[in-house]
Amino acid sequence: MTSRGKRQRRMATGPVTRRVVLASVCACLLPLAGCPYYAVPAGTVVMTPASYDRSFAAAAGAMRDEGLALTVQDPGTGTIAGTIDGGTVTANVHQQSDGSVIVQFNSADARDPTLMQRISRSYDRRMGR
Repeated sequence: MTSRGKRQRRMATGPVTRRVVLASVCACLLPLAGCPYYAVPAGTVVMTPASYDRSFAAAAGAMRDEGLALTVQDPGTGTIAGTIDGGTVTANVHQQSDGSVIVQFNSADARDPTLMQRISRSYDRRMGR
């Protein structure tokens, strides 16, 4: 066979091979066209309203995390109370008419000035914030 014959054969199989490869790639990618992909930019946090039960449990857990001995846990009234070193900390959990939940920590006699901040940070951690 001459070099011209080999060249003609290579040229004849080249486009056919390319078509087969292209068709295979398209066939592999075709199922992916129906799969939705929702890109969320990095650092974006999708917030959903917190449930009352989850907020109540997180508030009680945050108080326990900081060493308080819980003396009152009443989900019906939304009241949590705990003591530490002779001081008392209360948490009030209220659900508003729009479904959002408000949690408020109070202490009139806490001896540790950073206690309320630590409880608040612990609550935020438990809520995934």
